[in-house]
Amino acid sequence: MPVLNSLKVRFAKEKTLKGVKLAACLHVTAETANLARTLKAGGAEVLLCASNPLSTQDEVAAALVKEYGISVFAIHGEDKETYYSHLRAALDFKPNITMDDGADLLSLLHTEYKQQAKNVWGSMEETTTGVIRLKALEKAGKLAVPIIAVNDAKTKNMFDNRYGTGQSTIDGIIRATDILIAGKNVVVAGYGWCGRGFAARARGMGAKVIVTEVDKIKALEAAMDGFQVMPMNEAAKIGDLFCTLTGDKDVLRGEHFKVMKDGAMVANSGHFDVEINIPELKKLAVKVNKNVRNHVDEYVIGIRNKELGIRGNAKNTKSIYLLAEGRLVNLAAAEGHPASVMDMSFATQALASEQVAKNYKKLSKKVYNVSAEIEDWVAELKLSAMGIGIDELTPEQKKYLSSWEIGT
Repeated sequence: MPVLNSLKVRFAKEKTLKGVKLAACLHVTAETANLARTLKAGGAEVLLCASNPLSTQDEVAAALVKEYGISVFAIHGEDKETYYSHLRAALDFKPNITMDDGADLLSLLHTEYKQQAKNVWGSMEETTTGVIRLKALEKAGKLAVPIIAVNDAKTKNMFDNRYGTGQSTIDGIIRATDILIAGKNVVVAGYGWCGRGFAARARGMGAKVIVTEVDKIKALEAAMDGFQVMPMNEAAKIGDLFCTLTGDKDVLRGEHFKVMKDGAMVANSGHFDVEINIPELKKLAVKVNKNVRNHVDEYVIGIRNKELGIRGNAKNTKSIYLLAEGRLVNLAAAEGHPASVMDMSFATQALASEQVAKNYKKLSKKVYNVSAEIEDWVAELKLSAMGIGIDELTPEQKKYLSSWEIGT
């Protein structure tokens, strides 16, 4: 992670976060550990808790505590009660700055810990789902702290979401199922940056890719990119593998499970486990076989012959396979994004935290974009680390681009 390492060297020299108490609610992975070490090098007192019960790498959590003296509240597979007790521990730490991935920590700050919000200088949000929630808070006039939408930075969503999620989602699905992607009808729910990345990589492995969307522009884009586009009610009948990447709930629900073919596999790579309506899947099931493979649960669904176009009322069954309990398949069944792409995202996180520490008295309670200065710095260092050079504008070119007098 060369960009983050460069930042760590500067932070250690300048101690730009000295005296800052920083609580981060993120996926506890090796890449996140490097972010935590960078923040500590800058002088911050850091506490880390998990943003997802199945994404924690226990050996990383242990190493952060033992080797680097960073407090970590995270256990792989922790139940909901433990998960929220860890979020509360993060807020009991009384941080000046927070980092979030999905806005669970900020939601708790706006409910149980409302009185503490006035002492929080600002927060960074790492993922699409979290930004959606925080912008809803802002729109409702209830946002209590300034937010930097790190997810919306070009150095994050164009790379982390597209290339990181695209590759790691394929990785998680293959590790969990050992299926051949080639020849499969792969249904991609959502054509944002994550959906684009996953769809491209599935097609690259020989899949017949179908995209479902609610956004007219994104649907057009998917069609122009050469993918089939159709409503989920139609796609559900022909899909072999489904993956949701929307940031919304109930993307796959009972009406879709009912028409899916026997052996259909469903996975989620959106932040929360609400994109697949698991309660409706359970309700339809006559039997659930847990862990038929690691991270794969089989839901046996009863179907009547008339649903198959056969006379009579005798019941048959079909199986639908749910991957990673509907949680982030790329982190639950694999290792998440490669370090080289998280390098940019976490460098952006660290620089945004520095910006908040330096300017919090000037910040309003709203959602901010990452500054162009931070974007350029991260991109420049990443290009350098990759050994890539680019051209510079000549003085005449700069003049031409900034003037209106020169025409054809």
